Amino acid sequence: MIIVSTDGSCLRNPGGAIGWAWVNHQGSSRSGGAASGTNQVAELRAVLEAILAHAGSEPLLIESDSLYAIKCASEWISSWRLNGWRTSSGGAVKNVELIRQIDKAIASRPGPVRFRWVRGHVGNYFNEQADALAGEAARKAAVSAAVAEANTAEIPAVTVEEPPTAPEAPVDKAAGKAAAPSAPQALTLF
Repeated sequence: MIIVSTDGSCLRNPGGAIGWAWVNHQGSSRSGGAASGTNQVAELRAVLEAILAHAGSEPLLIESDSLYAIKCASEWISSWRLNGWRTSSGGAVKNVELIRQIDKAIASRPGPVRFRWVRGHVGNYFNEQADALAGEAARKAAVSAAVAEANTAEIPAVTVEEPPTAPEAPVDKAAGKAAAPSAPQALTLF
C-alpha cells in the first residue's frame, strides 16, 4: 500500500497565494503553488496531485488534515456526480472543476484510493512535512506574483516631440520661383 500525506496552504484566505504538497511515506514528495486561491482549493489540489502522481494498481491511502477535501473526494462526490454537479439543495458545487478532476483521476486509476483524516499540527511527521512544503510553495508563489506584477506595472508614457522642421521657403509669386532663404537666426545656449 502507498501512503501519502497531503496538505494545502493559503497565505491570505481567500485570495492569497496558495501552495499544495504531497509526501509519500517512502520518501518522494512534490509541491506547487498559484498566485491566488483559497485554502480549500489548495487542499483539493494536493489530493489531485497525489492521485495523479501515484498511478497504478497498488492501493493508495491519502492522509489529510482537511475533512473538506476528504469528504469531497470520498463521500459527497458520488451524489454530486449523479445530481449533475449540484448540491442537495440545488446549488452549484464549489470548486467543481477540481472535484471533477479528482473524480476522473480516481476513476481512471486501476488501484483503489482511500482517505484517512489526521489531526493537523500535532507532530504527525508526514503531515508536518506536507504542511511545510505547502507553506513554502505558497510563499514562492506570492513572491513570483509580486515580481510579475512589478514587471508589468504601468510605466508612465513618455511623449517624444518631433524636432521642428525647417519652414518651407516662401514662394516669390511675382517671379514664380522660391524666394531666397532667409539667414538663420542665432541660437543662444545657456
